This record gives sequence, C-alpha cells and structure tokens, in this order.
Amino acid sequence: MKSHEHAYSRRHGFTIDYGREIEEEIVLIEQTLDQHAEISSKFPSRWLAIKLLERDPDIQNKLTALPGGKEVLDLCNQSLDHLRSIFGEDIDTLMPDRRYGWINGLVRETTEHTRKNLITRSDRVDRIMTHRFWGIPIFLVMMWFVFKFTTDVTDPFFQWIEFVINEPFTRWVQAIITLLGGSGTWVESLVIDGLIAGVGGVLVFIPVLMFLYLALAILEDSGYMARAAFVMDRLMHALGLHGKSFVPMVVGFGCTVSAFYATRTLENPKDKILTGLLVPFMSCGARFPVYVLFSSIFFPEHTSLVVFGMYALGIAIAIAIGLLLKTTVFQKKEGSPFVIELPPYRMPTLKSLWFHMWERTSAFLRHAASLILIASLVLWILQTIPVKNKDGIAKNTVETSAFTSISSLAAPVFRPLGFGSWEASGALIAGLAAKEVVISTFSQVYGFDSLEGEFEQPPTFVEDLGQIILRFGQASIDTIRSIPIVIGINLLPEEAEEPQSANLMSTIHQEFDQASHGHPDLAGLAFMVFVLIYTPCMASLAAEKQELGTRWMWVSLIGQLILAWIVSFIIFQGGLLLGLG
Repeated sequence: MKSHEHAYSRRHGFTIDYGREIEEEIVLIEQTLDQHAEISSKFPSRWLAIKLLERDPDIQNKLTALPGGKEVLDLCNQSLDHLRSIFGEDIDTLMPDRRYGWINGLVRETTEHTRKNLITRSDRVDRIMTHRFWGIPIFLVMMWFVFKFTTDVTDPFFQWIEFVINEPFTRWVQAIITLLGGSGTWVESLVIDGLIAGVGGVLVFIPVLMFLYLALAILEDSGYMARAAFVMDRLMHALGLHGKSFVPMVVGFGCTVSAFYATRTLENPKDKILTGLLVPFMSCGARFPVYVLFSSIFFPEHTSLVVFGMYALGIAIAIAIGLLLKTTVFQKKEGSPFVIELPPYRMPTLKSLWFHMWERTSAFLRHAASLILIASLVLWILQTIPVKNKDGIAKNTVETSAFTSISSLAAPVFRPLGFGSWEASGALIAGLAAKEVVISTFSQVYGFDSLEGEFEQPPTFVEDLGQIILRFGQASIDTIRSIPIVIGINLLPEEAEEPQSANLMSTIHQEFDQASHGHPDLAGLAFMVFVLIYTPCMASLAAEKQELGTRWMWVSLIGQLILAWIVSFIIFQGGLLLGLG
C-alpha cells in the first residue's frame, strides 16, 4: 500500500485523510514545496510531503540535491518533532497504520462478518452510537452536553480572570504609568481604555474556551468524533451532500482557517468548492464567547441551550445551503465513495488532552496578542479622534468621535434587525477582522472613561496578590462543586457573587432595549444569528481565496452578509408579528 498510494491516487482520484494534526503538517509542507518550482515540477506536492514525513531515505537524498531541498527537510524535521510531541510515537509508523485503517474501513463497508467471535466490544457499542435512527440524536445530545458543561462549569474561573484583569492588573498598570509621569495623559487612556479594555474583554473568556476544547479533545481522542462523521455521512447523503465533507466541518468548530485547509482531502474539485462554501457556517471558537456573553445577557436561564442552538442552527443553514447548491450550481457533480476508519474506543490520556486543549487555546492567545491588540489600538484611535467636538481631543468622548460617526453610517442598515445602534453596528464592523473583536469593541465603547475617579484608596500589592490567590482557590472549589449542575444537581449556594461584567452586560441590555423599542431579547437573538452567519474573519477569507479562488471567496463573502441580514430580519420581525420578546 505504501509504495503504490501515489499511482493509485492518480488513477482513481482519492486521498487518504491522516487526521487533523497530520493533515495540517502535510498542508504546511505542501505550501513550502509549491514555492520551489524545481521540486514541485518533479514530484506531486502531497505525495512528496507524505514521503518526507515517513522519512523515506531515497526521497530525502534526491531532495537534498535540489535547490531549496534543505529548507524543506528542515521544515519536515520541525513537523516531525511537533507530531511526535502530540502522539508520543514516530509518524513513519503511524501513517501506515492510518492507511491500513482506511483499508479496514473499506473492508467494513463492503463485507459482512457471520462469525460472532469477530464482533469486538467497540462493534457492540457502535451498534448503538452509529445506529441508523439513534445515531444523530445521540450526536446532538453529546454536543448539547459539551455546551452545557462548558457554560455551567466555567463561570467561577470566568469571574476570577475578570477580577484579575479589571482590578489588580489594571491598578498595577495604572500605578506604573503614574510612576512614570503619564497619569492623565493620552498614554494612560491608550493603555487602560484601549489595550486593557479591548484585549482584557476577550481574555476573560479563556476558561470558557479551555473547557470547550477539553470537551472536544475528549470526544476526539476517545474515538467518538470519527463516529460522528460516520453518522452524519448517512444524513448528508440523504440530503444530497457528500459524507466526507463533514470532516472539514467538524474542524470548523475549532477554526475556520484550518477547516478550509482540511478541504484538501476532498478529491473532487466541486466537492471541495461546495464544502468550502458551507464551512463558514460552522461556529468557530472565536464566535463562542459572543454566544456566551449575549445568551447570559438576554437568556440567563437558558444559556447552554441557546449556545447549543446557535451551533445547531449553523449546521441546519449549511445543510439548507448545500441542498440549494446541489440542485442548482452543482447539479451535475459526480459522487465519490466515503470510507472512514472507525478506531476502537480508548481512554484519552491526560497528556494528549492537555496538549490538544493548550494548542488550541494558545492559538487563541496568539490572536489576542496580535490581531485583537491591533484592532483595540485602531478602535482607541478612532474613539479618540474628535469629529463632532470642536474642543479637541482633551474633551472628546466616544459619542463625538470618528468611531461613532463611522458606525452611525451603518446603523440604519441594522435598524430593521432590532440592533440599529451605533455601538452594535461598530462592533459588527470591527468583527470583520475577527469575531473576538466584537466583545472587545463593546468593552472599549462602554468602558471609555469608566476608570476616572476609581481606585482612590487602592489595596497594596501584597493585598492584591492575596486576593488573587484566595479567589483562585475559591474558583477551583466552586468549579468542582458546579460540575453536578450539568446533570441537574445544584450543590452551589443559592446566592452567587455578581460578576464584574454586570455593568457591561446591563449596559448592553439597555442599549438593545432602546434600539429594539422594548424587545431586547429578540434583538439579542438576531444579533447572535448575524454573528453566526456573516464573515468569520479576515484570516479565513485569505484561506478561502487560497483554496477556492478569488471568485468563490467574493461569492461567499457577499452571500454570507446578505444571508445574515435576511435571517436576522426574519427572526426579529417575525418575532414581533408573533408577539414574542
């Protein structure tokens, strides 16, 4: 199998999916190979990337003699070290296992065992988990459990990080600025009202994301995610979609950019384009904090249910769009078989769970340290530049700034959707850069000049450290005690501490109440749906352009904006007609 994979793939047009982690490294090596024309002209990029990861000595020797070969080999060594740290074993032995797993999956699809002693324990469990009728409900229950676990259990650590950023950390930074003689200057406003308010408003959601990634890592490492793809394969075939397309969609729950690169495993070009057009409707990790914040504001009694509904709605919209495109644009597309390996169920290791959780969380933190930091800086500058205030920057407020003027131009477009305020419009415009920026924008807008007159008698540094440690211990205890809530047993005290973000949440609720003329819940729901449907982020557009081409990138961008407006309009105006909200 190893020596004939390339020849077979050229004749029959298929590729074997080696799993998310390995496929990401293959794509990375392919991109490097494509930059060296002399190498890419002699070898197919994917085949060569696989051979290099398997450390084929003959291929390595041939590559060394070519220009750019050393650079490619160095990159491959980095990829091998990265994958070895994930799996704890050499990839040159794991990849053949994946190929034989594919063969095993093909055999399972095309043969039937009559001897009972060939039925394993995993096979018996699969009779339930991949059942023709019960498989999809079980999958939905699993995903609901993930979101309920994430939203209910993480609140204590959410409040702890919020306290650390908004109180001790902000006090320390303000004290340093004062010590350097910058108190009351634009430097203090930039750091406190711009960077800390913007980035800090997003960082408070780190515990939420860590628990989400932990839950997804458990499902992946236990072997259930492969079953989910198998179960959804049946539904998607019934709806006229290709089952293998669900694999990039699952990746889309983590990051839309990675999901676009995952479409490379689809052999048929039309399959790849269709799947790429549906991938953005899968709610990535960046949208999750927006759902949590707004569901906590407008639906505090049903937070986990609303968050689950957003993810389910994204899948439903993707299926509906897929059906429409299958019967119109992609009407004559040829089908291709979908074979997936169902690995045996296994107990996830703590090392693997931690690695997957931290890998995804650190990617989010890198986002916060770069894109969100830049976006916060740009927003602060726009909020500082006076437009309607003739007294200059010193007496400028958000309402008289350039940011408000720009946001006000877009506000009428969102008025029929129930959130036609300049604050919400500005957050959505800023959210084009990244969905995390939606929250940081609200934090900056409503936090502008909020620190004035605060901290008249601040605690000492030692007292702050004591409070941080004490609150961390209390958050750990409350988290353990809150786990039974997931199954309906409440062990927490009835009176919980009011979160630091109560003022922000209350202000957002008031603004949506005014903008929707007394229907804030409907407006909040329409806002979440708009965030779900419209363009994920600039990085995803770049990946979409690279994988699907410029024309399809623009089709996706414009189509998502139009669809987001239409669906949000139906939700808000339809809710008003039905007397809801």
